[in-house]
Amino acid sequence: MKCNKTILLLTISLLASIILGACGAQAPEELPAEAPVDVPVGEVSFADDVLPIIESRCVKCHGGDKIEEGLLMRTYDEIMAGSENGPIVVPGDTVNSPMVELVTAKEMPKKGPKLTPPQIQIITNWVAAGAPNN
Repeated sequence: MKCNKTILLLTISLLASIILGACGAQAPEELPAEAPVDVPVGEVSFADDVLPIIESRCVKCHGGDKIEEGLLMRTYDEIMAGSENGPIVVPGDTVNSPMVELVTAKEMPKKGPKLTPPQIQIITNWVAAGAPNN
């Protein structure tokens, strides 16, 4: 049930972004200009869509001198290796992928700006598509 509500909220947010954009409204400041608004599940690219989000929001705590929970997120292989607590991505399973759960619940990133609804949708679509290394 929680997942259905989350998907509904993400869908409504995405539709609102599209409508506002079509009406010529200004995008909120926290939305990066390069962030795609709608990326179909089969067309998400790890290198082009997912990794830039991770580099901008996650690597400060999961890739530099300080490594939280033993989780490195600089490369595809590091992300797929998971953390001290196990895998963070279960390919094809958004419900059991902690990465999707934590960004959707706004629990991650702990420091800095949270992911925008389009960024969350990209990560969710990537996991749903099987988390390909593309």
